[in-house]
Amino acid sequence: MGVKRLLFYGALTSLPLTATQLAHAQTPAAVPADSASSATTAAPADTATTKLLRPLVIDENQEPLPGVTVVNRRTSATVVTDRGGIAKLTAEPGDLLELRAFGSVVREYSVAADRDPVVMLSTKHPAVARLKPVRLLNSLQTRPDLTAASTQTIYYNDLQKLPVTSFQSALQGRVAGLATFQGSGQPGADGVGVALRGSDSPLVVIDGIPRQLTVFDLEEIESVTVLKDALSTAMLGVKASNGALVVTTRRGTPTVPRISFTAQSALQQPLSLPKGLDAYNYALLNNEARRNDGQAPAYTDADLQAYQDGSDPIGHPNVNWRDQVLKKSSRLDRYTFSATGGNDFSQYFVSLEHLNQSGLLKESDINKYNTTNYFKSYTLRSNVELQLNSKLSGGVGLLGRILNGNEPGFGTGSILSTIFNTPANAYPVYTEDGRYAGNQQYQQNLWGLAVGSGYQQNYKRDMLADFHLKRTLDEITPGLWVRAIGSYYATLSENLFRTKSFAVFQPTGSTYQQYGVNSDQTNSSSIEYQGRTDYVEATLGYDRTFGAHGISAVVLGNRNNSVSNSELPYTITGVSGRVAYNFQEKYVLEGSFGLNGSNRYPDDGRTLYTFLPAVGAAWNLHREEFMQSQPWLSQLKLFGSYGLTANDNPGYFRYFQTYFDSPSAIIGTSAGSNTSITEQPLANPNIRPERARKLNLGVQGALFNSHLGFTVEYYRANFYDLLMQRGRNTTILGNTYPTENIGRNLFSGWDFQLNYQKTTGDFSYFLAANLSLQNSEVLYMDEVTRDYPWMQRTGQRVGQSFGYLAEGLFQNQEEINGSATLQGYVPQPGDIKYKDLNGDGVINQLDEAPIGSTKPRIPLGATLGARWKGFDASVLLQGLLNRNRYLQGASEYAFLSGGFGQAFEQHLDRWTPDNPGASYPRLGIGNQVNNYATSSYWMRSGNYARLKNVEIGYTVPLTLTKRFRVQGLRVFASGTNLLTFSSIDRLDPEAFNGAYPQQRLFNLGLNLQL
Repeated sequence: MGVKRLLFYGALTSLPLTATQLAHAQTPAAVPADSASSATTAAPADTATTKLLRPLVIDENQEPLPGVTVVNRRTSATVVTDRGGIAKLTAEPGDLLELRAFGSVVREYSVAADRDPVVMLSTKHPAVARLKPVRLLNSLQTRPDLTAASTQTIYYNDLQKLPVTSFQSALQGRVAGLATFQGSGQPGADGVGVALRGSDSPLVVIDGIPRQLTVFDLEEIESVTVLKDALSTAMLGVKASNGALVVTTRRGTPTVPRISFTAQSALQQPLSLPKGLDAYNYALLNNEARRNDGQAPAYTDADLQAYQDGSDPIGHPNVNWRDQVLKKSSRLDRYTFSATGGNDFSQYFVSLEHLNQSGLLKESDINKYNTTNYFKSYTLRSNVELQLNSKLSGGVGLLGRILNGNEPGFGTGSILSTIFNTPANAYPVYTEDGRYAGNQQYQQNLWGLAVGSGYQQNYKRDMLADFHLKRTLDEITPGLWVRAIGSYYATLSENLFRTKSFAVFQPTGSTYQQYGVNSDQTNSSSIEYQGRTDYVEATLGYDRTFGAHGISAVVLGNRNNSVSNSELPYTITGVSGRVAYNFQEKYVLEGSFGLNGSNRYPDDGRTLYTFLPAVGAAWNLHREEFMQSQPWLSQLKLFGSYGLTANDNPGYFRYFQTYFDSPSAIIGTSAGSNTSITEQPLANPNIRPERARKLNLGVQGALFNSHLGFTVEYYRANFYDLLMQRGRNTTILGNTYPTENIGRNLFSGWDFQLNYQKTTGDFSYFLAANLSLQNSEVLYMDEVTRDYPWMQRTGQRVGQSFGYLAEGLFQNQEEINGSATLQGYVPQPGDIKYKDLNGDGVINQLDEAPIGSTKPRIPLGATLGARWKGFDASVLLQGLLNRNRYLQGASEYAFLSGGFGQAFEQHLDRWTPDNPGASYPRLGIGNQVNNYATSSYWMRSGNYARLKNVEIGYTVPLTLTKRFRVQGLRVFASGTNLLTFSSIDRLDPEAFNGAYPQQRLFNLGLNLQL
């Protein structure tokens, strides 16, 4: 087969390689099904036509792949790619070269004259994925088949498909066991919350060091590895209980310089917002609500007619405040420049990114400044690795970042809240003479709040510097090494306020009534927060293979010291270690531990240390002789682990008894008296870290020449010593009990992963899917005395909601007379009917029970991709089952604020005698005690599935681009949040109850390689 182009796998970017390398890229041939053997002997070659080849083998993330076996089928010559992904072997034109990973043939190509091929292998192929090292804690790594730890890795090529600002957002739908929740789409604050295997958010570890950074230039991330079990996280010690997200930033490689530029521009549209009623329907329903509550209607027939025909826009306004204040769409622009390369002495990676994301709020040309909400970031990353001599290596990692935010002086969140509280007939936008309109009830004009209240800005600055040195000690014994790490991080967030007030005017005959005053702009600033962290680590390691025996061991000491605002330093110190042994790469034994603690426990002024061990074992069955006769089996590993973890949650020196919490102490009821002081909750001198016992069992395999891969895991995590207050407080004490280590929760479940990859001629495709079953149970909490079992929180799911069980709506007075009713309330037809659980004829706290789903939570996701010649496409699906959402607040309830609040389209389907099957109770004014009580009526299914991302790309043939000295050019288009399927179409399943809406994005971009 002739040499024409480089075959890409999946949805890939262009390769930033040299013109010579790309011009000589080989076209793979079909892979024979029976060519899985590996020859190891070399036959003599004809020196007249034989040449030395240097094939470069890379993955779709543009990273070299070491450990790939390259075989010349004619001569049986065999070599393995080095750390730079290069193999050196002799071949003749026309020779077929096979690329193998763990015995599976994953690629072959034909040699052409005078050409060094560049071959890409996809990590979607299970055998290739096994070549990629597992990134562990403290900058350690190992082969996937030589560890018993539970991990999963997402690489650069998948991460950068989504136009998001937080790397956690890019993980949605890609990791088994990781549930995500994005409650807001506001620029600069649209990062998702994540929960690993049902517990709290995992710790973020960046380049081996715990950090609090999640907003990232995604093109600077090489991979994100999720550590799920006790064995993989034990070295974190008292920060290990919730798992970890290990972020590894990109490094240079010993290759020629590669330069990449990516430009993207996206159109953003809000997914969903509550739709307020027009003035006529609002007034109609408001009259109905007042009559239901025994009040006189607020609007006459003439008022209703004026609202309907729009004949009096000043006296009877009809303003769609959502359209008046919010834009239909906004922009997101992103530009990223990176350069990488190096030689045997030094390697470098440098990136520079600018992001500009605008928001939904409109602006006005009356201002010389910007009042809309937007978010801008500028990020510079530099990683340099040095091989100082044959034994000493080192590196420097630098990060500088500026994040700028802007919004109206009144605040974005406050404006959204006001939109949901302001009816269409409240007031016109302007008076007849062009001033902001308003009245006694509404003394703030919404449009004025958006464009006339000044503006406020936020400036965040981050600076990070990492340094490391490593020295091999082979002169003492081969495989011994030492390493030292130092890091400093500083952050500052400053708010700048340039706000002003304005007056509103209400016409009263021939004059105007003024409310409020017009003021000049006031200027002030404040430090929102500031902090700094210094980290030091010293490590002694040993890696060596003795025939059939392999051993890897490390022990290290570290200190992580952080200061936040004016607080005293929070310092975690200790030692940790890991040892792994394998025999013939079949049997793996592994152990790890953490022995550390923080300075916020009462241990005579010393740090309280906690010892947290974990052990694991793995068995690679596919290496057993009795499994060699199964050609369909490419890999099969059984693995398991058990260990202790902890979560350091001491608060701010809670073992000290405090008596005031303000800048100055007031003795007595006012300054100058000296009769009493205010005592804070009781101190706990016995406080200690929260702990957990974790079990993980799994099986991982690959079938059919490694085309099909799977992983199944069972986990069980028993959390104990959880900090909580006792529920059985007593007023006799005169104070509240302290926070104590008394709680116990259980999390258990299953994680499933499946991936399939196949190539047929020019067409390749892959599928990756994941699903988890997540159970939880409160084993113990100190509750108040509860009279009935359905009231007990113990035994329920962690975080289970409680309330009344709704049984529909009362249809008539006869039904009301025969039913239990809310204590102290006289219901009407159309009110919510509640279940009398204890049969005492009264609805009260004794009838509160679990509401919402109690089934296992199921996060799920699937990725599909294909490539044909230069075209590529990928699809990401993501969803969550058995999750609840509780509807409440001004965006759900009608006529709050004493009857002057907004009403929405869903309220048209309210209960009336003619509409007994309504979805909303009868209308009323203000806060309705019965209907707005916490109950299952407002607890709705939060199940949803999203078409999260679709991307289509085209890589321009090199024969065209190389004429312009361009080594690669790819254009692409993508869509994010394109479709959402949920039980309530009018609401987004994640951002609801008046939150800033999530965005649907239509993105265009190009990637240029030089």
